[in-house]
Amino acid sequence: MKSSTYCAQDGTAQYEAMIPALRLHPATRHLYLLFRNFSWLVGFSELEGALMKTFGIVMLLVLGLTFSACGGSNNPGTINGNWSASLTGSQTFAFTLSLTQTGSNGLSVTNLQFNSNSPCFATPTTETGSFGVGGNFNGNVTGSFGLNISTESPADVNALTLQGNVNGNTITGTWGLTGATAGCTGSGSFTITRM
Repeated sequence: MKSSTYCAQDGTAQYEAMIPALRLHPATRHLYLLFRNFSWLVGFSELEGALMKTFGIVMLLVLGLTFSACGGSNNPGTINGNWSASLTGSQTFAFTLSLTQTGSNGLSVTNLQFNSNSPCFATPTTETGSFGVGGNFNGNVTGSFGLNISTESPADVNALTLQGNVNGNTITGTWGLTGATAGCTGSGSFTITRM
């Protein structure tokens, strides 16, 4: 009866005689005592009920941790917004624009405003863009980026092409300019940042 005196203080002496495993570790004994009162709800014996409930709690914790790792934001990052561009190289350009993703690879470009005085884009322009989402990790969107800006004048068509990659609030890459207007050719690199 050594085990009866060992656990008589917390009322588990009667259960230790039935389940010798409870003598191995006090935490197991406390879990058993916690869940034993609910075993009649599902028709299991007290030990089966305790084991099933313990398994259920462990599974809920595992599922909770798994789903929390899948992403904690319901507001994913996008390319949508106002941006400021700086182009350097054989020529220098600066402009602001608004971008909105349309469809899987489409990009709507509005409010294009050149900040530099260049004869290459003195007339109205047409803009087309593309954006291929590469990933969205906790609101940090990544992917490929393309933008074409061309003048509308049929006589003097100048075309600026940008190709690069989006990484969060920055787009970087290379640009090329071809045109009919004198001095409207060149290439270089660009950085576009979210305003």
